[in-house]
Amino acid sequence: MRTTLASIRGLWFGMATLVATVASAGAASAQERTPLKPVERFSSISDTAERSRALFAEAAKVIQSPRCLNCHPNGDRPSQGADMHLHVPLVMRGTDNKGGGALRCTTCHQVTNYPQAGIPGHAMWQVAPLSMAWQTKTSGEICAQIKDKRVNGGKSLAQLHEHMAHDPLVGWAWNPGPRRTPALGTQEEFGKLIEAWIATGAECPML
Repeated sequence: MRTTLASIRGLWFGMATLVATVASAGAASAQERTPLKPVERFSSISDTAERSRALFAEAAKVIQSPRCLNCHPNGDRPSQGADMHLHVPLVMRGTDNKGGGALRCTTCHQVTNYPQAGIPGHAMWQVAPLSMAWQTKTSGEICAQIKDKRVNGGKSLAQLHEHMAHDPLVGWAWNPGPRRTPALGTQEEFGKLIEAWIATGAECPML
């Protein structure tokens, strides 16, 4: 079993290096982070519901980025890269969203990024539950989904803010390692937008 896992990991390291190298040819490897609009920029919107929708639309620039969508697939296979191609090698979410068979997420994804091979890493690495699939959905659909306790893990709006603003796995989106474009802004900026969105009624963009 050790030999098999070692072989799989070695093969994946080589494949990931190739994919990362090709992907980096079409994207900047180290670019300045584009900031998100601060909450104060939305104060001129007098209608509270409209301001709430505008705040979420700004936060959705993070939610709908490849850094988030790749791990929120609408099927059993995650995607990867800025072009969101299907994960290489072929992996499945498994019954616990952490991979299936010998290809568990932790077979290749370790507790930190592995820059030598371009493999991202985090101690809690996994695919988001299928109930929280975001790919192919509009910002309005995602907004309604993440507020729905029936599918969001029972989270209240306060717990949702805590997750978005402070969860370290969410925070990986801004520290994805070399040759990978981070999400816009910072997790702190993103968290403030979510907090303001909730404070203004957690209204959703039109579906």
